[in-house]
Amino acid sequence: MSKDVKISKGANIKLKGVADKLHTNTFIPTEIVLKPSDFPTLTPKLSVKVGDKVKAGTALFFNKEIEKMLFTSPISGEVTDIVRGEKRKILEVKVKADAETQYESFVKADPSTLSKEDIIANLLKSGVWPFIRQRPYDVIANPSDTPKAIHITALDTNPLAPDYGFIAHGKDAVFQAGLNALTKLTSGKVHLNVNGNENADSVYANAKNVQINKISGPHPAGNVGVQIHHIDPINKGEVVWTLKSLDVLVIGKLFKEGKFDATRSVAVVGSKVKKPAYVKTVLGANINAIIKDNVEEGGRYISGNPLTGTQISENGHLGFYDYQLTVLPEGGNNQFFGWMAPGFDKFSLSGTFFSKLMPNKEYDLNTNMNGEERNFVVTGEYEKVFPFDIYPVQLIKSILVNDIEAMENLGIYEVAPEDFALCEYACTSKTPAQHYVREGLNMLKKEMA
Repeated sequence: MSKDVKISKGANIKLKGVADKLHTNTFIPTEIVLKPSDFPTLTPKLSVKVGDKVKAGTALFFNKEIEKMLFTSPISGEVTDIVRGEKRKILEVKVKADAETQYESFVKADPSTLSKEDIIANLLKSGVWPFIRQRPYDVIANPSDTPKAIHITALDTNPLAPDYGFIAHGKDAVFQAGLNALTKLTSGKVHLNVNGNENADSVYANAKNVQINKISGPHPAGNVGVQIHHIDPINKGEVVWTLKSLDVLVIGKLFKEGKFDATRSVAVVGSKVKKPAYVKTVLGANINAIIKDNVEEGGRYISGNPLTGTQISENGHLGFYDYQLTVLPEGGNNQFFGWMAPGFDKFSLSGTFFSKLMPNKEYDLNTNMNGEERNFVVTGEYEKVFPFDIYPVQLIKSILVNDIEAMENLGIYEVAPEDFALCEYACTSKTPAQHYVREGLNMLKKEMA
């Protein structure tokens, strides 16, 4: 039975630079990078060396803890560099692209006719498995687990977020093939959580073998953790797997075409972008060609959205899970007594500025923090934008003092760093809440192993 979930707590941050819904260009990358840092708690082991030739779907590294879990190249080409950090930690594996992509061959079949074991084996070998993540811990799912449910989020409510329905439009058969594979992986329900504020695209509305739930309300309504919390919360000892609906398309392509097709549509957005639009590129692509002649000077490049994304350079690469490239004005020009200004062009969650009277206004915000980290105090700001039945400040404090029992009692198994992004934005103390939640989850996973 489907559910209608209406979120009341949260806030939409409307920024200038939303992407026009036109696929203006296709950018074939000259190079891709796969970064183990995109996968929390992963200990990678190399499968290649510099100079090796690879195809799309050839393993670049694998998970030391689960050796069958491979991380494969999105393109064919030559491994040109393996970047290492302290203690020879693997930071990046770089692959220079061929003129034409060659693909490794994997199982091509209707998932409905395959066993659960065959589906998992195909996902692991192809490198598609890492798209499936789990709660608790917000890490790649363990294929040995049996989740009580799988949740797929078909909406993104982050600032300047891509429209998932627009990207998936017309790919009904591929999407359904991905769903058919996922339904074999759980004895529970597969939930497809769609935007309840508007009519769902046909690719979602016509989906079969899933429970379709309508989610409405301000950000973070699009966060899968919020959706799980209001549909079927996680208790200690339970596991739920999660995906973005766009990742389901990658799974569908694998079984329909027998290859790892890592092409994706990415929203290039932000007030520093001259013509914000959707572009077609590849997972892990270098952004040079994408931004050339289309970005004004003085911008900060973010792989992902402004709240949870990762800062990269103008020569950087897109992250494994990112369908958004954001370019915002770089901060650094602090305004003297800025808090005293009327603030018609400033956004505030607290209602400090006159802009509160213009709810539909779009803002050209820069990356200034407008302050620095200071003592962590209780102000009630977190609770206004945190739509969980959880005490967010107390949870952060329990993480800071490594109190595992308190962390468990306060609901850490349900959350991920992204769920605290608005809290971090609203925080007067400038506390890096997402960082602390990630540390707490990592520590807890290690202790529970």
